[in-house]
Amino acid sequence: MTDTTSPAASAAVLHQVPYYSQWASPELVAAIVGGTMRAADDPRWAEYGASTPEEYEWWADQLCGVACLRMALGAWHLEVPDPMVLAADCVEVGAYVHRDDGGLDGLIYAPFAAYVRDRWGLAADVYPDLPTEQITKHVAAGDLVMLSVYRTIRALDPAPPRRGGHLVLAVGADEEHVVIHDPSGLPGRSQEYTHVRWSDLERFYAGRGIVLGRPRAPRT
Repeated sequence: MTDTTSPAASAAVLHQVPYYSQWASPELVAAIVGGTMRAADDPRWAEYGASTPEEYEWWADQLCGVACLRMALGAWHLEVPDPMVLAADCVEVGAYVHRDDGGLDGLIYAPFAAYVRDRWGLAADVYPDLPTEQITKHVAAGDLVMLSVYRTIRALDPAPPRRGGHLVLAVGADEEHVVIHDPSGLPGRSQEYTHVRWSDLERFYAGRGIVLGRPRAPRT
């Protein structure tokens, strides 16, 4: 992963990071999230690693965090498994928890961060309180930051009903913007390298996230 500028806190920084949607076909996201197409009808569903279109449909709606992890793995030239492989890992470590009502609790930050450290050797730190100025600091230091935002950030909804509930990956920053890869972003509009003004981010951002970085040096 490289920066296009010097990674100083006051300078613009942009990391080169591959983009992965949380759906198998990024070009179909507008139709899927807009309700004009079922995710189960995605012709590339099997590439997700799912056993059936219905399994793919259920999981794809949940896996924004997995998509962010896949982007980070790609950025640091590590193996990028199919989403269902990572989802199964996250269930095993308690980062996703199946509910009795058939739903799913997750992504649960602490076990997810531990999994990222233990399985993939990346630095991963949970920040329950992550002010926007700290996002810039971490990105400038070479990190990628998973941010909890509301999903309608993809269209810059002027009045989202709440903050948080969806994860995007901060891959750059400057004085005016945070630059994000949005796993549920709209094709040609808000999927990759999307510049969001800090003032706009405030409407969606829950103030928490996970900072991902290069593997930590072994202790001596």
